Amino acid sequence: MQAYRAPLWLPDGHTQSIYPALFRKIPLTHSHSERMELPDGDFLDVDWHMRSEALHEKPLLIVSHGLEGSSRRHYVTGLIRAMPEVNALAWNYRSCSGDPNRNLRFYHSGATDDLDFVIQQAVARGVKDIYLAGFSLGGNLSLIWLGENAKKASQFVRKAVAFSVPLHLSSSSQQLTRWENRLYTHRFLQTLLEKVTEKSARYPMDITPSMLTSIRSLYDFDNVITGPLHGFKDAEEYYERNSSLYFLADIQVPTLIVNAKNDPFLSQECLPEQIDSDFVRIELPDSGGHCGFYPRNYRGQTWAEQRAAAWFNGN
Repeated sequence: MQAYRAPLWLPDGHTQSIYPALFRKIPLTHSHSERMELPDGDFLDVDWHMRSEALHEKPLLIVSHGLEGSSRRHYVTGLIRAMPEVNALAWNYRSCSGDPNRNLRFYHSGATDDLDFVIQQAVARGVKDIYLAGFSLGGNLSLIWLGENAKKASQFVRKAVAFSVPLHLSSSSQQLTRWENRLYTHRFLQTLLEKVTEKSARYPMDITPSMLTSIRSLYDFDNVITGPLHGFKDAEEYYERNSSLYFLADIQVPTLIVNAKNDPFLSQECLPEQIDSDFVRIELPDSGGHCGFYPRNYRGQTWAEQRAAAWFNGN
């Protein structure tokens, strides 16, 4: 298919990222929602979009959203709408459905245990063919799962796609500290702090007021909260162990990664020209922004949605 071309009125990576995020609305009625109870006593809320009466009758598209996103984000519902020939499941990470999760832990860029649970639930219910799609953090999560579970994944995952992926978390974190990215970091940090403040009221011995007052940036949040809360020494250990760049060589199903060169979230390390893998293909459009790819001839679908549909359909 044709390479992405941005509208003239979206001239750079920032406008290409911000405009769809603020103004693109894709209301999509889901068949039903479900609260999946996890083995550790927590839960995941998922939305099912059923196009057949039974799960085994069509492939299942499983979509993973980005940082502080949800199953209702425009890029999630837009992709599902662009693929009417499959059933779809859009899942919310712990704390992302609107209800606080129960446990002390919540979600992070490498929390593949929850994605694995969702996939295993689908397989147990009769799904035979799975397509995986992930955006930003969800792309990183999906790629790690594919690498960690290469043999298992090849049994039922037919293809995967990931957009706007921070393949190297440490350098991407540094990228987000740049002055021009303060709008994004402020928005993310605001909602993350609201969640962890609520959590501190339930777990006062684990999340103290002094911890919260020390957080001034996303790096601080990962260093004080995300890392230690999920078993890592600090932010750098968390970043190093959960960067999907290190898992790509192990993937054994056809996988497409699309990262725009002008994505304000991504460092140069997230834009490798080549991947040493027979299964992983990377495309690096000159523009597109972060989870943007709003096209010149917009007719209800972004270029990313068209590209994903073409990939899953064999191109």
